[in-house]
Parts: sequence; C-alpha cells; structure tokens
Amino acid sequence: MPHPAVRTAGHYKIDQHDLPLQQLPDQSIQSLPDLLGSGHTAVYQLDADLSYIETRYTPNRDLAVSTRIDRQEPRLVVTLGMQGGSRFVEQGGEAIVFNQGYTSITAFNCSNGERQYRADTELMQLRFSLTKTRLEQYIGESAAARLFNNGGVKLLSYKPISNSALIAARQLAACNISPPLKRMFIHGQAMSILAAEIHHLWQNTPDSQYRFTDKDRALAYAAREILINEFRTPPSAAQLAKRIGSNQFKLKQLFHHYFDNTPYGIVLDTKMHKAYRLLETGAGHIDAVAELVGYNHASNFSAAFSKYFGIPPRQIAKPAGAPPKGTNPV
Repeated sequence: MPHPAVRTAGHYKIDQHDLPLQQLPDQSIQSLPDLLGSGHTAVYQLDADLSYIETRYTPNRDLAVSTRIDRQEPRLVVTLGMQGGSRFVEQGGEAIVFNQGYTSITAFNCSNGERQYRADTELMQLRFSLTKTRLEQYIGESAAARLFNNGGVKLLSYKPISNSALIAARQLAACNISPPLKRMFIHGQAMSILAAEIHHLWQNTPDSQYRFTDKDRALAYAAREILINEFRTPPSAAQLAKRIGSNQFKLKQLFHHYFDNTPYGIVLDTKMHKAYRLLETGAGHIDAVAELVGYNHASNFSAAFSKYFGIPPRQIAKPAGAPPKGTNPV
C-alpha cells in the first residue's frame, strides 16, 4: 500500500498521524517510512506535566510533517538543536527555526502547521515540553502568565545552548541505561537542562526590556557575528564597541540581555565547539586543533578544553580516518 506522502510546494508532505507508531512500555516511537528516509521521534512521558521528545531524522528528500495540536493547557517547549536544523511554519504565521547549537523556547496552547526538514541532512533535536501548571510550581503564576498568550506558537527565546545544558544533553543523547532507571536518568537530566535554559526568561523586568530597541538588537547580533567570524584573533571589547558604533558599557549590556553571555564568553564558546567538532571527526591532532582555534600552546588549549567540557581533549580525539563516534557535537 503506498504511503500517504504527497509532493507539494517543494516538499514531500505527510501528516504526523500517518507516521508508523510503535507503543512501548516506556516510550512511543514514530518512524519515518523507508520511502522518506530513516529516523524516528521517541516520546517519553516522564509524568503528567513533563515529556521528553528525541528526534533523529535523515530524510532522503525535502520533507514537511503536518502537525495539529488543538487547544489544551498551555505548554512551554524547550528545543535543543544538537545536529542539523529544521523549522516550524505555522499556518498563516511566521517560521520558527531550530538550528544546531541553539536552544529555541516556544509557548503555545494550540498549533497548526508543519515541521520542515532538509533532504540528506542528519538531524538530532532534544525537546522538553512542560505544562504551564508545572512551570508555575517553580516560578509562580504571575511570572508564568507573562510567557503565554491565547494564540498559536510564540517564540520566547533563541540563544546558543549553554555549556551546562550542552553537557547534560550529550549525556542524555548517549544514554544506554536500561528501564526503569532510564526514566529516572532522563528526568534528572531534563530538569538540569530546563533550569539552565529557561532561567533568563523572567530575569529581565518589563522596564529593563523596554530600554532595548530594534537598533540595539541589530548592534548586538552584528557584534556577535564579528566575534564568531574572527574567533581565532578576536577584537578587544574596546575595538568591537568602536566597530559597531557603541561603547564598552553598552556592549556588555547588550550581550547580557540578548545572549546571557559576555563577548569573551561568545569567543570561548565558538573556540570550544569548533575544537570539539574537529577532534571528534579526526580532523587533526590535539596540537593542530589547538592552533586552528587560536591557541599558541597545546597545554593552554587542553586546560581550557578540560575546564569547559569537564573532560580532556584526548578523550574526544580519534585517529584520522576512524569512523565517527556517536553524534556530531554542536
């Protein structure tokens, strides 16, 4: 029997309910049919108000999966892009992107749209969905209420994954613990990741948010782009502020507000994530990788890497030509 996938608007489109479903004691799994590639989405219902969703897709064609969630208790969804990227296009609304290395936080109580995936691109995303009731237990009713509206999907935040969340997410993605302890492990890692990724949502008061304009946002993202492109030999804070037409004090404010980070922190994140990718893919020896990311001495690089990730680079490095280990880092 042919699979109900149709080609439309440049994508092969299929309804989420038409994906093959397997119900297991500790999870439910929806798989891509062979016609569309390989991969699956596994859903772990950790309790009534919290679920963990892990998606690993490699579609063989541009794919759109239609989803519809009718009005229900509002939920907050935290998506960590571990590999590849996708986007959600709400019917009649704007697209929300989910990219490698970034955490996207959305809120909704109903949605109708489609998730779009690129052909021949490996994707891994970890999502955590919790109800407004659960969120209120941690931050209070008034703080939680500010995050939701009565419409569809609302993008609350799009920021680089924090280091602590990244470490926990990698441990979660590589988990090989057997049930029932696996459920306990997932729950613990989920709470750690959520605490690391959503705390900034209510740190800024409405007054402090009001002070920042669209121009400020453009300056912040322009400055970050400079640091990412020139991470090997980045400009000083004074030089960077001058290049974007601002001052050091305002620059630090902008980075704190938009990225919950400092200019130095952005550079360090970029260096470490680049180094991790190079080491895991066997692109070079530790000494060579150290030089490629801007360190003159391998010992200084090793110390920085160990402090950042909690493990020395020799545990990640592998001989050139060896097969990849696990998933690519972000």
